[in-house]
Amino acid sequence: MKSSAIKLAVLMLILFSFAAAGCAKKDKTDSKDKKTVTIKGSDTMVHLMSTLAEAFMKKNPEVQVSVTGGGSGTGIAALLNGTTDVCASSRDMQQKEKDQAKEKNINPVEKVIAFDGIAIVVHPENPLKDITMEQLKKIYTGAYKNWKELGGPDQPITTLSRESNSGTYVFFQEHVLNKENYAPTVKLMPASSSIVQSVSADKWSIGYVGLGYTKEGNIKIVPVKKDDSSPAVTPTHATVLDKTYGIARPLFLYFNGEPANNNKLLLEYAMSPDGQKIVEETGYITLK
Repeated sequence: MKSSAIKLAVLMLILFSFAAAGCAKKDKTDSKDKKTVTIKGSDTMVHLMSTLAEAFMKKNPEVQVSVTGGGSGTGIAALLNGTTDVCASSRDMQQKEKDQAKEKNINPVEKVIAFDGIAIVVHPENPLKDITMEQLKKIYTGAYKNWKELGGPDQPITTLSRESNSGTYVFFQEHVLNKENYAPTVKLMPASSSIVQSVSADKWSIGYVGLGYTKEGNIKIVPVKKDDSSPAVTPTHATVLDKTYGIARPLFLYFNGEPANNNKLLLEYAMSPDGQKIVEETGYITLK
């Protein structure tokens, strides 16, 4: 009888030990114990990064990834201030930002995860068939104000742009406007989706968005010519990679130092075949 009681006590102790171990293991994946990676920056990249983050978390449930926009400039500022782990940017860092990083002992490390073509978009009923880089410059600097100046109807041009904290705004200014200022009549929009919505509703508007946004709304992509004698080129996977499309750019992730631990895992996933498949599915251009 005494022997049976001892055996029962030992059995209960073993069962309790297994139960406790199981509970301890479960606690490690509890939300309060999850490690978090914060990503902030480019609105162009928000959909891409959110989709990548969702797929990454399914493979790595112990890591919580938070993605917010605000613009590339906002993301870079957050990286320099230590308020984000990763900056998503549709432009490279400016020299003044690199100088600020040095002053703050921040070591920005740049990684390219995809490419993008900036598409020129108009309403489908706009008869514009193509446009040159010089014509784009004249529209956005205010030299052209009416569609008749491009051979179209006598209608004023509603010109739409991203806000100044946007990497797309900066890239467009540098590569299309040749660093000239935007005209004061240009309407600054808070997000690429806002440009799509406005162009969809306004027959005589024109705007620019990353390729990932061209699947939205009621819009038409306008092929771009480098000059009057050049062919008109539509942004596609092939024309962005071979650089025949004139308004193309890399998409970056910035880290403070070489990425390690969960940051490294996230970067490796973004550049993996699964990650690059998401790049393609969201409308952007893969690395190869």
